[in-house]
Amino acid sequence: MSSFSFIHAADLHLGSPFQGLALKDAAVAAIFVEASRKAFSTLVGLAIERQVDFFVIAGDVYDGDWKDNKIGLFFNREMARLERAGIPVYLLRGNHDAASVITKTITLPANVHEFPTARPGSVKLDALQVALHGQGFAERSANDNLALSYPAPVAGWFNIGILHTSLTGREPHAPYAPCSVDDLRSRGYDYWALGHVHDYEVVAKDPLVIFPGNLQGRNIRERGAKGAVRVTVEDGRIEYERLIVDEARFAQVDVDISPDDDQAAILRRIEQAVQPIADDMAERMTALRVRLSGITPLQGVIAANRQQWRDEVEAACHRVHEDIWLEKLELRLEPPAASVAEADGALDLRQLLAEHAGDAGIAAEASRLVDEIAVRLPGGLGATATPLDDSPEALIEEARQLLLARGQGAG
Repeated sequence: MSSFSFIHAADLHLGSPFQGLALKDAAVAAIFVEASRKAFSTLVGLAIERQVDFFVIAGDVYDGDWKDNKIGLFFNREMARLERAGIPVYLLRGNHDAASVITKTITLPANVHEFPTARPGSVKLDALQVALHGQGFAERSANDNLALSYPAPVAGWFNIGILHTSLTGREPHAPYAPCSVDDLRSRGYDYWALGHVHDYEVVAKDPLVIFPGNLQGRNIRERGAKGAVRVTVEDGRIEYERLIVDEARFAQVDVDISPDDDQAAILRRIEQAVQPIADDMAERMTALRVRLSGITPLQGVIAANRQQWRDEVEAACHRVHEDIWLEKLELRLEPPAASVAEADGALDLRQLLAEHAGDAGIAAEASRLVDEIAVRLPGGLGATATPLDDSPEALIEEARQLLLARGQGAG
């Protein structure tokens, strides 16, 4: 068996909007908007620099149908760079760029090979004695176990299965092309290049089954380092390494405060919590969510003056590192019990709110109101998963914080 190397990437989501970026600095917001393209350009550059033999993309090149040809032209340009370097590309369609979803096209260079969507297909690289097997999505929703239809391995060759799948389930990702590791193992391949799940995961080692994750985090749920995987095969031995290519990151810190903390003490706690994020940034811009929890007599003041506190928290972030920007200030604070009761000994507001916590009717009404507002938002913002930059549950908690603040007479 010959020696070779390849890059396994997935979930480029070119053209994806960034959600929840309420950044005041337009220049900073622009860096996040361009991050997905730059991350892919960086990965292509690494493929050329490392002289890999081929490049695999396991679905979701695009985030959805194009508004215009700009995204297609960008992808074509990067594929042409690989073609000039003599690197072929093997890709398939996922749920976001299924054949039924993408209506516009740009003719791609001859080095790009797409797997069929009606049935599994195979490509043989004779010089390397490598066989690649894959099937893309014809429709956005793929509910069948595609893996079981993949062909038998080519005997004596290195066989790679390429599949866009949730396996047996990976929240919050939709359960597409469901299958088990045993289903994959039954095909007798040497490596499974998976896509769809945005977190890096080595699922199994016999055979090697890997989710590389996406190249660039796009919201607060996609935190930490992002990139692809470079796989090297020498005399049948497989080695792999992560290639981190993200241009900007999302992160979250949870800060517990005590009843004795004044404003200065709270801000010091935040700075201490942010320092490890700064130490691990590797010169990448970071959008940070700060969650404050605990019992404090300042709950009412903080909730009633949320914008001022947001600015104070962002200033604390900048005191730690100039490229840490506050994505959101999330409050999970409770006032001391005595301060929430009404003066005449009537119903405790906190008790009343606790009794309705998790109420299905309130959650349903909040979701209905969000949907009602979403259809009126401009520029397609209402089509995102969280059109108001947060889930209905988070919005209900924010309302709860404000009610507690008013119960204390804050503001």
